[in-house]
Amino acid sequence: MKIFALIIFIVMYVLMTVFSAKRVWIVLATAAVFLIAGVTPLPLVPSAIDWNVLMMMTGTMLLVFYFIESKMPNRIADILLDKSPNVMWVVIFMSVFAGLISAFIDNVATVLMVAPVGLAVCKKLKISPVPMIISIAVSSNLQGAATLVGDTTSIMLGAYADLDFIDFFWMKGRPGMFFAVELGAAATIPIMMILFRKDKDPVESSEKTVVRDYIPTVLLIGMVAALIMASFVPEKPSVTNGLICLCAAVLAIILDRLVARRNCAKDTPQEAKTLDALRSIDIETLAMLAGLFVVIAGIEHVGLIDDIADAIASAGGNNMFLLYTIIVWASVAASAFIDNIPYVATMLPVITGIAARLGVSPYLLYFGLLSGATLGGNITPFGASANIAATGILKKEGYPVSFKDFARIGIPFTLTAVVVGYLFVWFVWH
Repeated sequence: MKIFALIIFIVMYVLMTVFSAKRVWIVLATAAVFLIAGVTPLPLVPSAIDWNVLMMMTGTMLLVFYFIESKMPNRIADILLDKSPNVMWVVIFMSVFAGLISAFIDNVATVLMVAPVGLAVCKKLKISPVPMIISIAVSSNLQGAATLVGDTTSIMLGAYADLDFIDFFWMKGRPGMFFAVELGAAATIPIMMILFRKDKDPVESSEKTVVRDYIPTVLLIGMVAALIMASFVPEKPSVTNGLICLCAAVLAIILDRLVARRNCAKDTPQEAKTLDALRSIDIETLAMLAGLFVVIAGIEHVGLIDDIADAIASAGGNNMFLLYTIIVWASVAASAFIDNIPYVATMLPVITGIAARLGVSPYLLYFGLLSGATLGGNITPFGASANIAATGILKKEGYPVSFKDFARIGIPFTLTAVVVGYLFVWFVWH
């Protein structure tokens, strides 16, 4: 059974790499095979699926839809344009803005809301939008790991390791992932200044975006505040964070309909807008995650996770620095070519097993995994969903992005951020 599970698991990864557009169906088919073959016992399924992760993602996706519709991100971008003396600083400010937004909002959603502003600026200045949009994408990828709600991988780690919102900032008397990510982000600013040093054309913003609705912004801030407060509640239910995000989303839908009814809005029928909000939920990603939870439960059940943990622990020996280094840079290399969601889902129980065998705290290795897996996707245009979204936007605008175009920005950006985060996590958490 173990050999059969290993073969099917490897085939799943290969097919996901070759046919990335069909990855959800590949994962669900693998989960079905595992259930039929008994690799994953049927009674194990309800507990194997992390409902907290799925609820957090669903609620955040819905709330982000209304936040984008409110035009608040565009208004903030206008302010940034006013503060930019030239194109180089527009790129830097837009990238930093995308990163900060991405710390609280899904990376793809961040790209979808910030990239159009970047495109408008580039059209006005009659310059290629490729460098700016790529910078926005890689910045949003980087800072997604800064908070509990910034990225799917962060949500997964938080649920698996029982981390709260505050734990990403300060945990067990030490600074958390937020500071590792932000230091890495700060280190990329000089890199962007070098990359865009010739772009000194002046820029100005004549049109100001009018914010349609402040309710989504208030709800988004309220959701983050509620997650922070929940961090201090002892022995709370495992789905607490998921319920907070879902409640914020439901409240956004209700308030949007009430406000529209009061204002007698005629431009967009509310039923249609609500349906658009529901369609904004990435069902494929949620289904893929559910399938992955079933697959990972299967390989854990047959003992494969223990075998992988033993192999990695043996490779690192008793040298914790070597083991940490292997995990960080192997994660960077892997995530450059395969989706980091299934990779992180696989590696979390592996790292737990490694830490148990060595009798050490797993947090150093957890944070190393998150750093490498989140940032590694920035090396290639297909290594992360945000990059795929950005290159898709550029292609639609008539600017196909080559591997070389992306690597020119992605590689120095990634190496700088990873090295800074890698050193910070080691010196703080070893």
